[in-house]
Amino acid sequence: MPDDLPPDLERLTTLRVWTAMCLERIDRRIAYVQKRQAEEEHGRRNRPQPADWVVELSRATGEPLQVHDGECGMKGKRHRAVSRDEARQLLTVDTVPACPFCHPDTQLRIIGDLAARRDRPGRASNDRAIPPVILPTGQLVMTA
Repeated sequence: MPDDLPPDLERLTTLRVWTAMCLERIDRRIAYVQKRQAEEEHGRRNRPQPADWVVELSRATGEPLQVHDGECGMKGKRHRAVSRDEARQLLTVDTVPACPFCHPDTQLRIIGDLAARRDRPGRASNDRAIPPVILPTGQLVMTA
């Protein structure tokens, strides 16, 4: 029977120790990779849902600059999540402008100045076909 192992006890013992050390390193790496995969899976499962609406804030004053859809790429780094009702209030009562890219006013079914809306590029003609409701502030609002 062909054998590639050394015949003497000293070298066999050395190989045994070396192999045990390699196995220990491999076991530590397996445990590390398993722990990392478990942490990544935990992070994926527990990741907070993106906000539906955000308000972009001024760097200088912290005042609201624009209202955005939660997934808008133009919202800037300084922003905070807001509820649907707060987004509607910011757009109508507080007159914070809507983002011209994600159009949260359209998504929230709010119509402000119809003339300005006609001038915005990329608007579908049926956006103006929904009858508005007039708020006490004089703003036109779409019913949800």
